[in-house]
Amino acid sequence: MTTRKILLLSVSAGAGHTRAAEALHQCAQQHFPDVQTLHLDAMQYVTAAFRKIYTSGYMKLVTASPTMWRLLYEKSDEADPRSIMQRLRRATERLNTRPLLRAVRDFEPDAVICTHFLPAELLMHKIRRARMDLPVWVQVTDFDLHRMWIMPHMAGYFAGNEEIAARMRQNIEPSAQIHCTGIPVMPAFGNAPDAADARQQFGLDPARRTVLLMGGGAGMGGLDDVARALLAIEHDFQLIVLAGKNQETLRALQTLAEQRPGRLFPMGFTDQVHRLMACADFVITKPGGLSTSECLAVGVPMILNSPIPGQEERNADYLLEQGAALKAVDNTALVWRMRRLLSDPQLLETMRRNAAAIGKPRAARDVLRTVIGQLETTA
Repeated sequence: MTTRKILLLSVSAGAGHTRAAEALHQCAQQHFPDVQTLHLDAMQYVTAAFRKIYTSGYMKLVTASPTMWRLLYEKSDEADPRSIMQRLRRATERLNTRPLLRAVRDFEPDAVICTHFLPAELLMHKIRRARMDLPVWVQVTDFDLHRMWIMPHMAGYFAGNEEIAARMRQNIEPSAQIHCTGIPVMPAFGNAPDAADARQQFGLDPARRTVLLMGGGAGMGGLDDVARALLAIEHDFQLIVLAGKNQETLRALQTLAEQRPGRLFPMGFTDQVHRLMACADFVITKPGGLSTSECLAVGVPMILNSPIPGQEERNADYLLEQGAALKAVDNTALVWRMRRLLSDPQLLETMRRNAAAIGKPRAARDVLRTVIGQLETTA
């Protein structure tokens, strides 16, 4: 059988786009022995100035000025792609990403899957000018469809839910295939262990309510202050806090844990998130598309903490409508909602069932199967 080569292109502006591509890469290694995948982060093939604006600039803007980010998100969603400003933006991106196009050609892929719109836009420009003949697929990584994800000459799109797929059908050219697969998560999230076994692994009390607080790979969100507020709640529970790569926050949490022996369990960056989610009665998290998809794949309900404007707010809206989550706009709301879940086991169980019902633990496999199937059809 012919080995197929699939290139996975992400952008490290936030961790979600990268995690989605890595999930596809791991899934291919485990389930598709006749497929060779290569995952490239587009930000490793751009100028230093462009990378700083695109990655560090994004993180600073959403944390320091969420109102400004909301305005930028909404205005760019409304922008005409034929406008002078949008054409100038795309031209600037092309000038700063030429090494990425060389890397694409060097791999000689049979197909490309983009988990961010930037590399898809670059390849679209080459396809439109007949300088590249390659099926390019786009995996949208939120429960939302921003205009910048929509572009011509794509082979197809993968949506996180049926509503987004319906929006795609209204806005994307008919020649593109549209599939509702969910958002790809690592294969481990589809094989989470039993809660009791997972709690034993991490030295947790198997009989106690367990809450997992996550702040993303960068440990954003003032996690030590949030943990302090939660531990003041009168209910009996144990709290796991993931500080990610934020060493300063981790040290602050470790100091706090010394004052709360047996109740607070701080951790840094880990590849065991699927096992920690299995420990949890519910998860407190930012509503990123990947973080929430991982929770859904495990079937664990959520409290969505302080969503940033734009895609996180829209992710939160979807999860609230599905009954898989509650939303907290600040620490006061977070404490109130946590008390509610700790004191209402029936609500918690209903949310757990709702989360499991919309989880897509096999999304990565479905995406790859679709792309491979199309390659075989057109061979």
